[in-house]
Order: sequence, then C-alpha cells, then structure tokens
Amino acid sequence: MLNPMIVFALAFALTLVFGFWLSRKGKPYNGALFNAHKLLALGAVIVFAFQLYTLVTTLAAPPLVYLFAAFGAFGVIGLFGAGALMSAEKFDYARLRNIHRLALGIVLVALAGSVLVFSGMQT
Repeated sequence: MLNPMIVFALAFALTLVFGFWLSRKGKPYNGALFNAHKLLALGAVIVFAFQLYTLVTTLAAPPLVYLFAAFGAFGVIGLFGAGALMSAEKFDYARLRNIHRLALGIVLVALAGSVLVFSGMQT
C-alpha cells in the first residue's frame, strides 16, 4: 500500500501541473484538465487532512502545528473559492487569479512550516 504522504505529494504535484497547464491554455478552460485539476486538489486536501489528523492525535504536536494547520486551511479555502469564482467567469479574472496565487503561497508556507516542525520532532 502506498504511503498516504506519497499519495498527497503526487496529487499535489499533479494539481500544480494541471493548474499551470490550464493557466497557459487560457480561457475557455479545457473541461477534462479543469476537472482533473479540481478533483486532484480535493483528493490532496482530503489525504493531507487525514494524515495531519493522524499525526496530531498520535504525537504530542506543538502548538505551532495547529497554527500552520489553520493557516493552511485558510489558504485552501482561498484556493477553492478563487478557483470556483474564476471558472464562473462573472468576476474580475485578473484579481481572482492573484488571489488564487496568493492562496497557493499561503498553502506552501503552511505546508513547509508543518514539515519543518514535524521533522524537528523526529530528531
């Protein structure tokens, strides 16, 4: 059986690849690419949430982990919200694209912070 973190990493990487591909192809979005991007993103979030829950409940996680989790959740909500609004084509696309990119940065910082905290606990 695959390690859930490997599944998460693959889904996250593919989400990024499909997202950049969609961005390059422009509007109107290719339906297959768009749906793959959305489903991979949702799958990555679910796998990561379960894995984070398991780590937090089995290890004595420092408070910083909860801060990164909240920060990451905020970023994920921003990603999904901005992505949905961009696909609706009723709002300022450039502004939503910037929000989407900012939210991705927030998620990446939260993810990196969580990894650093948990890797520091292993030593």
